[in-house]
Amino acid sequence: MNLALAAVLNHPALWRGGDCAPEPAAIPTGFAMLDRVLPGGGWPRNALTEMALTREGIGEIKFTLPALARIQAERRLVVWIAPPYRPYAPALVAAGIDVARLCIVRCRDPRDALWSFEQALRAPECGAAFAWLATHDERALRRLAVAARDGRAWGVLWRRPGQMARAACAPLRLALASQEGRLAVRVEKRRGADLAQPILIDLGRRTYGTPPLSSADTPPVSSPLSRARVVARPDPRTSAGHAPQPYRRLRAQATH
Repeated sequence: MNLALAAVLNHPALWRGGDCAPEPAAIPTGFAMLDRVLPGGGWPRNALTEMALTREGIGEIKFTLPALARIQAERRLVVWIAPPYRPYAPALVAAGIDVARLCIVRCRDPRDALWSFEQALRAPECGAAFAWLATHDERALRRLAVAARDGRAWGVLWRRPGQMARAACAPLRLALASQEGRLAVRVEKRRGADLAQPILIDLGRRTYGTPPLSSADTPPVSSPLSRARVVARPDPRTSAGHAPQPYRRLRAQATH
C-alpha cells in the first residue's frame, strides 16, 4: 500500500463498513465493554436507540442510569413517556438521578404517547426521552428520528416482551436478556460490522428493573420502576393548567 492510499484510508472522515461509524456526540454508557463496540463510544445523542426486552425486570432501567445522570449533570431534563410501571424515587435518587429533573408523561392512548415523545425529543431542555411504544408506523418513527436529530436528544424506543423491534430509522438496536445473572446486551444493529456475541454486563446485586407482573408480588425496594411509589407529572394535554413548568414549555413549543 502506497503512502497516499494509506493517508486516505486513515482519514477520520472515512468510514469503512467493518468499523464503527464515527459519532462525535455520543454519551458514555457507563460500561466500558459496551462503549468499545458502540459508534462513538456510547449512546447516540441525536438519534433513536431501539431496545427490545425478552423479559422485564432484568435490570434494563439500571442499565441506562449512568448515562441519564450525565445528561442531568448538563442541566437537561429526562422525560419518560408512558412507562409500564411507576418510578420508585428512592432507588432513582440512590443511583444519582435528580428526580426534580425527571418528568413522567401518562398518556390516554398511543397517539398521545407519540405526540409527547416527539415534543420531548425536540425540546432544547430535554436531553433524553424514553418511550414505551408498540408502533411500527415507519412514517411516525422517521418523524421521531428527525425530532431527536433536531433536538440533539438521546431517544430510546422501548419494545416490551413480544413486541418486535424493527424501526428502520433507529441506527442502534439492542436486544436485552438475562444470562447467568448478568445482562446480556446483543447489538443487533449498529453503524458497523455485526457482532457475533452479546456483551455481558454485571449490574451488581441490586435490581433496577420493572417488578413482577403479578400484583401479589412485592417489588424490590431498589427498583426504580415500582407500583409502590410514584414521581408523576400530569399529562400536558389534559392538565395544562396544573402542569409543572417543564411541560408548560414543551406544550408551548408544540403549538407554535
